[in-house]
Amino acid sequence: MKDIVEIRWHGRGGQGAKTAALLLADVAFQTGKYVQGFPEYGPERMGAPITAYNRISDTQIRVHSNIYDPDYVVVVDESLLETVDVTKGLKKEGAIVINTEKTKEEILPHLHGYEGKVFIIDARKVSVAALGKYFPNSPMLASIVKVSGVMDRETFMKEMRSSFAHKFASKPEVIEGNMKALEMAFDEVH
Repeated sequence: MKDIVEIRWHGRGGQGAKTAALLLADVAFQTGKYVQGFPEYGPERMGAPITAYNRISDTQIRVHSNIYDPDYVVVVDESLLETVDVTKGLKKEGAIVINTEKTKEEILPHLHGYEGKVFIIDARKVSVAALGKYFPNSPMLASIVKVSGVMDRETFMKEMRSSFAHKFASKPEVIEGNMKALEMAFDEVH
């Protein structure tokens, strides 16, 4: 892993982009990494565009600002491709992960000429299959972990189970559904 991996999340209020960024920071911290996970939003309401960020490093992180030139971008809601330049500042040697039912070829014209790697996943399909409802954050979280390589699958799954056990102690059925969504997403992102 290079010194600092920077990830920018684009989603809408209520879709869990902020929660996913915070969960990623939490599990990376549990593996001994230095981390930052934070959202950027104003007085927006449910459904308004939001941005969240992660920095993950093996060494202390001394920068405390938004991320303007990310290594990776996660797009939780593909409708944002029409209103937000999600590729702005995205490094060519990085990658973008988009939640969509469309093919990569259908998505490329919406990426402002971005020449780096493009990954897609149908987080709705994964979420509904694993949880019975549409919660895109777990599939998108697993997708970015796989694409970025910030930690290996086995470590990620172990730490997520621990995190979910704490978060959903009174709802064990939610733990298994989310774990299934994470597993499926690792296999579905391409």
